[in-house]
Amino acid sequence: VQLVESGGGSVQAGGSLTLSCVASGYTYSSRSMGWFRQVPGKEREVVAGIHRDGRTRYADSVKGRFTISQDNAKNTLYLQMNSLKPEDTAMYYCARSKSGGAPYLLLLSPRQYDYWGQGTQVTVSF
Repeated sequence: VQLVESGGGSVQAGGSLTLSCVASGYTYSSRSMGWFRQVPGKEREVVAGIHRDGRTRYADSVKGRFTISQDNAKNTLYLQMNSLKPEDTAMYYCARSKSGGAPYLLLLSPRQYDYWGQGTQVTVSF
């Protein structure tokens, strides 16, 4: 299993970025997927999750600003981030759910995921 993120960078507050995560080594459509972020010294927190049937869930802190989506034909997960804030600064990781796919109501539970990518850094300045 391999998950490779890209698209991070430095932007000013109010700007936008789109992260991508290319998955390989398994049947992409068989699992739910999620985006997490982590700041040094803090626990990794879930940002958004997408069920294998396409339904999505978001952390309250990013609702209305971030959009998770996927292209099953390309084995690729996306995170469109708009209206970025300095507090969005973090390393962002994509993750794959455990076998069978995460139940929709548990999409935001880290325990539902078993593989993470190496991460891509997002820095938002004032």
